[in-house]
Amino acid sequence: MLSLPSTSSSISRQKYDVFLSFSGEDTRNNFTDHLYDALKRSGIVTFRDDPKLEVGEEIEPELFKAIRQSWCSVIIFSKTYAFSGWCLEELAEIIKQKNNKDHKVFPIFYDVDPSNLRKQKEIVEKAFAKHEERYKEDKDKIRRWRNALTQVANIKGWHLNNRHETEFIGDIVKKISAKLCETFPVVHDGLVGIS
Repeated sequence: MLSLPSTSSSISRQKYDVFLSFSGEDTRNNFTDHLYDALKRSGIVTFRDDPKLEVGEEIEPELFKAIRQSWCSVIIFSKTYAFSGWCLEELAEIIKQKNNKDHKVFPIFYDVDPSNLRKQKEIVEKAFAKHEERYKEDKDKIRRWRNALTQVANIKGWHLNNRHETEFIGDIVKKISAKLCETFPVVHDGLVGIS
């Protein structure tokens, strides 16, 4: 596995190399936790919402700030992702950063079919029926969420496809490490005997 220097500064020169977007309900204590740990062990400075937010801080502005301060977002689409208004708000902000800046987006399809996200069928259709009922006065919000979901679902991503999670996570970390190194080459000044 490609290993980057483990320091507290990010490779991308942003505050964070990676912003993790996920539904805590079904991935916080398993897949997302293992991915976060693997990224951290590889020297990739990663933001996830639970330990980093200070008590008393407003969640939404802090999450949006963390997205803006990240080189990329890794979005873990799981069965409950589209049911979460918080996740969809994050997703809309991630797409805004992708479209306005050079923010990279890497989707992970964790036991979900990307075509269901793209076409907004099956479980995604059920999720949006609930959102439309809850936010019937805010059709703009629903439209933003739908557009963001469609845009990200059209990005080539990683599919679990019944693989072992440790192998899957290892591949993801390698690819993100390689992308970071390709975009931000590590320069070693002052090494003796190397020209």
